[in-house]
Amino acid sequence: MSVFNNAVATNDCLGVVLAGGLSSRMGQDKAKLLRNSTDMLNFTKQLLIGSGINNIVVSGDQYEIPDKVKKSGPVGGIYSVLSRFPQVKSLLILPVDLPFMTTKTLAELRLKGELSQKATYFEGHNIPLYLPNNAYIEMFLAKVFTNNIPVNSGQLSEKTTKKNGPSIKALLQQIPHQAIVCGDSKALFNTNTPEQWQQAVKQFNF
Repeated sequence: MSVFNNAVATNDCLGVVLAGGLSSRMGQDKAKLLRNSTDMLNFTKQLLIGSGINNIVVSGDQYEIPDKVKKSGPVGGIYSVLSRFPQVKSLLILPVDLPFMTTKTLAELRLKGELSQKATYFEGHNIPLYLPNNAYIEMFLAKVFTNNIPVNSGQLSEKTTKKNGPSIKALLQQIPHQAIVCGDSKALFNTNTPEQWQQAVKQFNF
């Protein structure tokens, strides 16, 4: 079974679970919500394992990769992961709030990304995301997060503080990318509110 490993090989695609959000709209930690008998964190890890990922890390202050820049959103999580594993070939990034995601859908995303060597996502949804680790992403993250600010000092630029970190969309605009069609639209249903979660729960057993 895949585990967190500090010695990730340079040719590996590293699986990243994004679990660092505040879950403010849900009112409770989305990672701990139960999908049948499995919490969403472990369900998400299993999806990555099933899609062929050998090493997985969880991004979030309570997990293996705490945020280097606080309250900087999913791009801040990506920055923190690549700061720990600068040698990885690519990331396959999955949020913790997609209860109908499938291994088949994830494997397709990864394949299309590897073939093109571009950041790859599904039309209308910037995450899940296959992200090659290359000079484009390095330059973008350096410009946003290391602009002469010590990353461990707790200091943020006024721009970053106000905007809570750049969006995934802003990242994609600065790097080679492609959007592909998802053959299973239900897989992209995300649960940010109690109402959406209850809607999902009603379908788990069908």
